[in-house]
Amino acid sequence: MADLSVRLAGLVLRNPFLLASGIWGESGDSLSGAWSAGAGGVITKSIGTAPRPGYPNPTVETYERWGLLNAMGLPNPGIDEYPREIEVARRAGAPVVGSVFAGDAAEFARLARRIAATGVVAVELNLSCPHAEGFGTEVGSEPEDVERIVRAVVAEVRLPVIAKITPNTSDPAGLAAAAEQGGAAAVSAINTLRALAIDVHLRRPVLSHGLGGLSGPAIKPVGLACVWQIFEAVSIPVVGIGGIRTGRDALEYVMAGARAVEIGTAVAFDGIGVFERLNRELSALLDEIGYARLEEAVGAAHTKL
Repeated sequence: MADLSVRLAGLVLRNPFLLASGIWGESGDSLSGAWSAGAGGVITKSIGTAPRPGYPNPTVETYERWGLLNAMGLPNPGIDEYPREIEVARRAGAPVVGSVFAGDAAEFARLARRIAATGVVAVELNLSCPHAEGFGTEVGSEPEDVERIVRAVVAEVRLPVIAKITPNTSDPAGLAAAAEQGGAAAVSAINTLRALAIDVHLRRPVLSHGLGGLSGPAIKPVGLACVWQIFEAVSIPVVGIGGIRTGRDALEYVMAGARAVEIGTAVAFDGIGVFERLNRELSALLDEIGYARLEEAVGAAHTKL
């Protein structure tokens, strides 16, 4: 069987499949459950300075073939409460990446310092949520802002810092390059695409917030294109996100340049057992193609042009 272990920004993962932030990461038990089910690592839901209830229902619209449209509003218990959940996952042996969101560089730095003290192995910066006013895309759409935020965090923590890049911009690769300039150890791409659904009978948006973010199979081509462009623009590792539901999907991202991938909507649709299946499918596909190690396939598609 092909070796699925990967090195990512100084970390060694048993396989490339990370539980994405925002899915299944509400508690330490769910994080550790993803690890036990075969994930290579787990990423917490995005945590802020203070508790947030999120938006009122409805917050999710399901499309059977496309994926999910959601506007949750970054609900979370806040940095004072969440570390106990991280400890539960760490006791289970899971490598935990802490995800944080904030409104400016100074707040990001404070939050990163707090979450780094919990024993997480890396910090992912949510610079890309498309539907939370004052956070996410609103602070992560300009290269100078991305570089400023990343630089502030890198100055505060000794852990690998991963910048999560938005696709809702004209130049995701430019944002990734700015993150690298600021000292990021890796970038992850992409977050959800800004999207909308309308109830024609009620004559209003389906989601209470109106605009939301689309995830799942419908956005895979966009995610692949962003990873492809980012791989050619930076020298730091790339983590691919968006519409990965099969081992073949994952290998497409790897060949586009990703060293690891995050799994979110597939967990919502297929359950936590998806990690075992993804590992099995990817290993079999690598054997079929002739790769002994996953890392041999990173960026392989670029050499064929």
